[in-house]
Amino acid sequence: MTTVKKKQNSIRFALILGAFSALGPLTIDMYLPSFPEIAADFGTKASLVQLSLTACLVGLGLGQLIMGPLSDVHGRRKPLLISLVFYLIASFVCAVAPNIIFFIAARFIQGFAASAGIVISRAVVRDHYSGRELTQFFSILMLVNNVFPLIAPVAGSGVISFTSWNGVFITLGIVGILLVVTAAWKLEESLPVDKRVPGGLGELFKNFQVLLRDRQFMGYALAQGIMIGGIFAYVSGTPFIYQNIYGASPQLFALLFGTNGISLILGSQVVGRLAHRVSESRFLTIGLLLAGTTSIGVLLVILLKGPLFALVALLFIFVASIGITSTASFSLAMETQSHIAGSASALLGLFPFVIGAIVSPLVGVAGEYTAVPMGVILLSTSFLALLAYFGLVRVPKTRLA
Repeated sequence: MTTVKKKQNSIRFALILGAFSALGPLTIDMYLPSFPEIAADFGTKASLVQLSLTACLVGLGLGQLIMGPLSDVHGRRKPLLISLVFYLIASFVCAVAPNIIFFIAARFIQGFAASAGIVISRAVVRDHYSGRELTQFFSILMLVNNVFPLIAPVAGSGVISFTSWNGVFITLGIVGILLVVTAAWKLEESLPVDKRVPGGLGELFKNFQVLLRDRQFMGYALAQGIMIGGIFAYVSGTPFIYQNIYGASPQLFALLFGTNGISLILGSQVVGRLAHRVSESRFLTIGLLLAGTTSIGVLLVILLKGPLFALVALLFIFVASIGITSTASFSLAMETQSHIAGSASALLGLFPFVIGAIVSPLVGVAGEYTAVPMGVILLSTSFLALLAYFGLVRVPKTRLA
């Protein structure tokens, strides 16, 4: 096979896997511009609307914890198809929710079902690639995947410009239908029967115990999880900060939020393009230090009540650091886990959403007209991610003796 044809096949494969993995950002980001409208429609406060995001994140985290190991046992294709069917049903249920409590419950189910697309697509990548090829292909997958945080808020604001927030979830239901068709026709099974994990529940727990005791894996997983989990403070907070504090319209919010999606793409692509020159470990260190520095700047701008452009610029750099750290840490964490890729992918996916579920409602505890909680959370998670990495992975050898 020629190099050009191999690259074309890789891009086509990444587009298919990226479509499944994109359920996460689509489910999270597409309804963000409609937060104020949902609060008004249900007659509730901002913190309860943000709780619907928390419910979705909890579903995404727990779902990965279950769907990842199941894909090690039953293969990748079958669990993905079943989950996608549940996703499209849950999306339509969200659209007709009669009250905020029902809506929050439906969002949990929607997130749980969407988790299969994230965790199984990553396991499929590990089924096919290893080493620097794994890093380079994952950067392509991240390119596809990171386009959706850019598109989703814009699409969401477009939908609510001619209909209500309910239309956003009808759209997500239609996306679910298209993905079911794609999975049925285009996705081949990547995990042969002879490489699957025996189906006992005890064996699945044993795999998790092995991963949890792996110091380096946990260092990479926690560093990535804390960083990505912390950014959900930004995801949950900016709809109110940009629109309520700075007076941005839903359309301007979507544009600003989408612009930061470009920085995710830039961060991940730098790692992929330079993987043959710069080690993943060095990239991870650079990304974590960059996040820590810019999060200090974000908090200072907030405390000094700085202009919107300063906040947006610093958040652009901060989000770029997420693209760097997530790509590098995924490759480093998955490299030695080929035999239990589904379980490893599940833990890598669990930590960000559990942490995100914790921090999302905290952004609104001081009300809709202050950005201080968001700044504090971004700084705290950046510091904790640095501690996890340097404490578990970069710990001096003398301390391990």
